[in-house]
Amino acid sequence: MSTEAFTISRSKLTQPRNKTILITGGSAGIGLQTATLLHDLGNNVVVLDRAPAPESLSTSSRFLYQQCDITSWTSQRGAFEAAIKKFGGIDGVFVNAGIAEYKDQFFHDEVDSTGLLAEPDRRTLVVDMNAASDTVRLAIHYIKRNGKERGGSIVMTASLAGYLASAGAPLYSAAKHGVVGLMRALKNDTATLGIAISVVAPGITLTDIISGRKEGESLQDWAVRMRGVGVPINDPPEIADAVVYLMSLGIQANGKGLLVQAGRVADVEGGIAKSRKTWMGEEMLRLFRGGRNAPLFPNKL
Repeated sequence: MSTEAFTISRSKLTQPRNKTILITGGSAGIGLQTATLLHDLGNNVVVLDRAPAPESLSTSSRFLYQQCDITSWTSQRGAFEAAIKKFGGIDGVFVNAGIAEYKDQFFHDEVDSTGLLAEPDRRTLVVDMNAASDTVRLAIHYIKRNGKERGGSIVMTASLAGYLASAGAPLYSAAKHGVVGLMRALKNDTATLGIAISVVAPGITLTDIISGRKEGESLQDWAVRMRGVGVPINDPPEIADAVVYLMSLGIQANGKGLLVQAGRVADVEGGIAKSRKTWMGEEMLRLFRGGRNAPLFPNKL
């Protein structure tokens, strides 16, 4: 059975409500659109970002901004603690902050002061994988305080590049594959805590990290040009809808991976799971099923 695409109707999104949701990278783009939608639904919203607080939310009593360097454990931890102090608990976390590929780390040769090949710049991996993993660690720690019955939700921003790698962005693709892998590796354990973990995987989306624009070309003009040649483009509110949709599902969202292209959505994780026999082969699938209960990595919970 093939994976069917669908459209999320914002008018039908009524949950979550009366929750406290923390968002990294929430001052602009997808993060801000998600923060705004969650706030409009009646939730407390906590934004962590290096950029200034969004003015549109800054006067609300249900909003908290924390300037935060997500590559710093103490900075992130302090922001989570501030959220707890103000709102008493955390029900959901949107692990969204990230950066695009930074320069060419594989084929452009630079030398250091010794005249030998310079050490690569790893900032893309540090932000998009390491810092995201730290956010998930903090999210589990604070959400599990709610108890299993109340539980909570963690949604991570992956990317189409986390499923189909982009040849022009190897470290970004590797990091986003890592985000998908982290969700897959955690989902069984988080389920025992009542915490749903999932990913949203946008294709090309109109945010400031878009490259390839002509000199002086606006983001919207670039989008018109790209759509004119058949490139599927998302608008940030469409990704926000997918994030909030996942949060609205409660524990049923656990393990889902929503690919979003041109505003259409498909649960590719479900499709991958159903097609294991095709891509693993019957023998390998049988061997996998026979060995997956081996006590190599026992559940510690």
